Order: sequence, then C-alpha cells, then structure tokens
Amino acid sequence: MKLHTKKILTATLALLVSATFSFGQANMTVDSVFAKYYTATGGEKLWKGVDNFSLKRTYSSSSAADYDSQIYVSMPDKAMSKTKSIMKRDFVYGVKGNEGWLKIPIGGSDKATRYQVKDLSQAEQDNMHLEMYDLLVPFTNYKERGLVATYVGLDQVDSVPAHHVELQGQGVKYNLYFDAKTGLLKREKQTQAGIVTTTDYDNYKKSKYGLMYPSTLTEMSSKDNSKVSITSEMAVNETIAPENFQRN
Repeated sequence: MKLHTKKILTATLALLVSATFSFGQANMTVDSVFAKYYTATGGEKLWKGVDNFSLKRTYSSSSAADYDSQIYVSMPDKAMSKTKSIMKRDFVYGVKGNEGWLKIPIGGSDKATRYQVKDLSQAEQDNMHLEMYDLLVPFTNYKERGLVATYVGLDQVDSVPAHHVELQGQGVKYNLYFDAKTGLLKREKQTQAGIVTTTDYDNYKKSKYGLMYPSTLTEMSSKDNSKVSITSEMAVNETIAPENFQRN
C-alpha cells in the first residue's frame, strides 16, 4: 500500500513539474528572453549606457588565412573601423554615416606605411553598419532598427535546453538560441544572401565596464564549410582616438 502511494505521489509531482514548465514556456516572450540575457550579462542599465566599444580579436583556421583584428565602434556616430592585420600588413575598413572606405597598404614593409584609399560599395557599407550591432548582440535596439522578433519555442543546442528566437530584417535573418538556465546567448545562425553563418559563443567574461561578453567564438560558414576559431577581448566606453573614424 505504501509503495502504491509513493508511486502516485511521484507521478503527481512529475505532472506538476511538467505542467509548470509547459506553462512557463507558453508565457515566454521575445522580450523576456532578451531581458534575461541583459540581466545575466550585467543589467539593462549598463547596456543602455554603451556609447562605444572596441574589440581585439584573433581569427584562426586550418587554412593560411589567420589574422588579427582591431575593431572600434562609436554608436552615436554610426561609425566603425576594422583593421585586419595579415602578415604584418594592416588593411583598414571604415564606415561613418554615409561614407565607407578601405585603406590598402602600399610600399615595402621597411618604410612608413602609406595607404591607397578606395570606396566601399553600398552593400559593403550596409554589412558594416549591420556588423556594428552584431558585434554586441544582433537584437540591440531591434525595434528601432525595424527588425521583427518571434519566439519560436524551446530547442536543444548540444543537449542544452535553449530558447529559440527568430529575428528578421531587410536582407538578413537570425536564429538565436539562449541557454534556458543561464539566459546567455549560446548559438547564432545568420542567414544573408543565401549564406548561413553559425556562431557558437562560449567563455563569457566580464569587461572593466561590467558587461559580460563571449571571449571564445567558433564560426562556421555554409559558403565553404570553413571553421574559424575566434578569441575576443572587449573594452566598453573607453577613449577611442578620433582618427580611427577618419577616411584620410
């Protein structure tokens, strides 16, 4: 009799847990998923206070295309500078407002670096303006930017329950997967021009400013099935020299 009662209690408890979990999922919204992420990474107040940020990154792959990158972004100026250092030569991509440029190093490595400056196409400028937000999180100010977000449901990423959110804008779509327990962004799938880029985020660290950010990323592209490992170091609201956003 006691064994039968124990089985009934166990079954009832399991049903209550299942019902509670299902109710929680039914009431999950896009903004609640984003809010949990903001809380987990330092709080919405800190996120709203981001004026600029910089990233030092190292890109490594199985090919010979490894490189380092220094990135500066000013949100109020809608400006971004991205330097790719390949074999000790710096290629500098920049956008500010309606301008976009590429500085190509010319001359020998034994002389002071001079640059040939070329205009970026409108598509290249648009991609860099999009990347300004992606480098933080792609859902930054998503409503003001005209993106539409939809809560898809609970999914699995590497056997970890994850809230799946779809974010769609003009010419781009994101599928975002947030760890259901921690609230952190675990995986992003960006679809643009028919190419799917999957990025896994790991090893979240705290910046001096207080925001948490992923210091290790793994990127896969459907274009050539390439796999790139990225290490990242972020600084927020520190002084950025104005010349980083100047064409000449």
